[in-house]
Amino acid sequence: MKNAILSVSDKTNIVEFARNLIKNDYKVYSTGGTKKALEEANVEVYSVSELTDFPEIMDGRVKTLHPGVHGGILANRSIPKHLSALEEQGIDLIDLVVVNLYPFKETIKKENVTEEEAIENIDIGGPTMLRAAAKNFKFVTTVVNPDDYEEVIRRIENNELDENYRKSLMIKVFKHTNDYDNTIVEFFNDASEELRYGENPQQNATFVKTSQEPNTLAGAKQLHGKALSFNNIKDADATLSLIKKFEQPAAVAVKHMNPCGVGVGETIEQAYEYAYEADSQSIFGGIVALNRPVTKALAENLHSIFLEVVIAPHFEEEALEVLKGKKNIRMLEIDMAETKDEQEFVSVSGGYLVQDKDNAIIKREDMKVVTDVEPSEEQWKALELAWKVVRSVKSNAIVLANDYQTVGVGAGQMNRVGSAKIAIDRAIEMNDNVALASDGFFPMGDSVETAAKAGIKTIIQPGGSIKDQESIDMANKYGISMVFTGVRHFKH
Repeated sequence: MKNAILSVSDKTNIVEFARNLIKNDYKVYSTGGTKKALEEANVEVYSVSELTDFPEIMDGRVKTLHPGVHGGILANRSIPKHLSALEEQGIDLIDLVVVNLYPFKETIKKENVTEEEAIENIDIGGPTMLRAAAKNFKFVTTVVNPDDYEEVIRRIENNELDENYRKSLMIKVFKHTNDYDNTIVEFFNDASEELRYGENPQQNATFVKTSQEPNTLAGAKQLHGKALSFNNIKDADATLSLIKKFEQPAAVAVKHMNPCGVGVGETIEQAYEYAYEADSQSIFGGIVALNRPVTKALAENLHSIFLEVVIAPHFEEEALEVLKGKKNIRMLEIDMAETKDEQEFVSVSGGYLVQDKDNAIIKREDMKVVTDVEPSEEQWKALELAWKVVRSVKSNAIVLANDYQTVGVGAGQMNRVGSAKIAIDRAIEMNDNVALASDGFFPMGDSVETAAKAGIKTIIQPGGSIKDQESIDMANKYGISMVFTGVRHFKH
C-alpha cells in the first residue's frame, strides 16, 4: 500500500479524488479542515499526527514540519542509506502529496483586510511539503491543482504515473509557490494594488509596481480623489511621459492614450490655456499634466471642466482647496525628472516584449532640410513642437502645431493619409506657420499633397523611404519646406 498526504484549502473534488486513491491502494493522511471534509464524506482518512507521533499545535500552525513527514517525502529511494534511515526511525515512505496553499491572494482582495489577517494566511508547512515533494519528483507525485486530479487517477489506474509526468507536475509546483511568494512580497512591500477592474468591468486587474521612485506613476503622491482605475493609470502614464519632454512651462492633455492638446507658454497658466484651446471638446474627461506648480488661478481654470486626473510637481495650498471642491478628481504630485534608461514591457500571448523607451533626442542641427524652400524661424519652432508631440501619438500619427500649441491630431489610422485628414479636419487654425509632423516617413506624394491643399507650408518626418524623392518633389511643387530627422517614432 502507498501513502498520500492531502492538505488543501481549495477542496474542489478532493473527496472524489481521495476515494479514487483508496480504490487504488493508497492510504490517505490529512490535516485540519481537509481531514474533517473527508470524514464528513465517510472517506477513510488518517491524521498526519500518526506519521509524526506528535499532535497539531498552535491552532494548526505546526503540524507537518516533522521528519516523520519530510523524511518519507525526501528519501532518495535509489540510495540504500536513505531507506535504512527511514526503517531505523520507523518512518513510512510518502508517495503522493496533494497541497494547495492558504488563500493568501483571496484574503488580501477583501475590503479593509488587516495585516494580521494577511499574516495568518501565509502558509508555511504547505510550501515546505510541496517543495520537498517536487524536489524528489523522481519518486514522489506532487499535485497543486484540482484540475490535475482526474489525469493523476487515470495514470495510476493505467500504471502511467511515470517520471516525465511527475516532472511536469513538479514544474507546476514551483511556479505555484513562486507566484504565492511574489504575492506576499508585493502585498507587504506595497508593490501590488488590486484595481476595481481592468479596461472593462468584466476584466480583473492589478497594478504591479516595480519602482517607488517619485518621478514614476507608482511613486506618485495622491493628494485627493478616489483610487485610480486601470484606464486612469494608462492614460496618466502616457501624459507623464510626454510632459517630461518639455523644459519651458507646458501643459499636456491626454484622452485614451493620445494627446488631444499640448501647449507651451511663458507661464504655466498660459500653457494650459493653449492646451485647452487646442481641443476644448476632447479634453473633457481627460487627464492633464503640468510641469510647473499649480497656482490658485490655474486651479480655478482646471476646476471649471470635468477632468479625471491632474498631474503636477506641486499643488499650492490655495490650489488644493479649489480642486478639492470636486470630490472625485485625482491629484497626483510627481517629480518631473526624466529617467533616460527606462524600459517598457508589453504582454503578449505566451510572454512579453521588452524595449527601451523612445527617448531619442534630435537637435535642430542634426535635422536635414531636403526641399528647395527652408523653414522660417517661426516654422522651425512649430516643427520642433510638433515633432516632440508626435512620438506620443498612436501610429499612424500626424500632429499639426504652431510654435506654442498643437492645432490638430490624427491618431491610430491604418494609413497616413487618413491620419492627416483627421488632423486637418480637427485643426483649430491653418496658416503658413502651422507645421505638420509625421511619426513615420511619407512613402508617397499623396500625404504631402493632402497637406499642401489644406494650406500646410512645412513638414517634418523621419525620411528613409525608397520613395522619399516622390515626397520631396511634391513638396517642391507646392513650395513646402520639408525636414528629415532620420529617426522615426512609431507607437503601436
